[in-house]
Amino acid sequence: MELRTFASSFVPKFMYMKKSFGNNSFNLLDVGTGNHSAAKTFKIFPKCEYYGIDLDKSYNNSEEDFAAMKKFIEMDLTKLDFELLPNNFFDGIWIVHVIEHLYNGDDVIKKLLPKLKKGGFMYVEYPGQKSTKLPSMNETLNFRDDPTHIRLYSVKELSKIFIDNGCEVLRSGTRRNVFFIMAMPFRVISYWIRGKKLIGNIFWDLLGFAEFLWVLKKD
Repeated sequence: MELRTFASSFVPKFMYMKKSFGNNSFNLLDVGTGNHSAAKTFKIFPKCEYYGIDLDKSYNNSEEDFAAMKKFIEMDLTKLDFELLPNNFFDGIWIVHVIEHLYNGDDVIKKLLPKLKKGGFMYVEYPGQKSTKLPSMNETLNFRDDPTHIRLYSVKELSKIFIDNGCEVLRSGTRRNVFFIMAMPFRVISYWIRGKKLIGNIFWDLLGFAEFLWVLKKD
């Protein structure tokens, strides 16, 4: 495994993918497919059948990403029309740093749950309330650094949605990834050496920028 792929395997969404599916094959719906998510996922989970949905296909996606996808569907999530997605089909649905860009992210989650198999997993991550108290920084450390951020959500609010819809919240809270906390000084030095401006996500795990829920849809 190349060094970059090895480091990517410690990204929380991939760590919870590993907890959910191990080395088995699985159907994944990735809600928000930018930043080369498809290619990164396929490198770590080659048995994954990757389905992506997003508002458009142009957000940091390459030919390698589309080659890694089983299917890509352009859709406006806020319209809550998911008829193109089959019910009871996906082993996992991942929604990572998406709902904060939606005024109705809670309703999006409710509408996507029928698409998840019983016994399937969902992972949701988003900036928490604490992010509104953090200093401003390039590429987002404070919630308001990103002008496309629309709404704050909470673990309590989202947990109720999942529990009311037949799910069990396996783990939730503030994202604190030990690997990235330990790697932070080395990342800072690397940016300085290369003369690059520091970015906010270097400090996310140390300062508690994000919250998450890892959820099981009960049989």
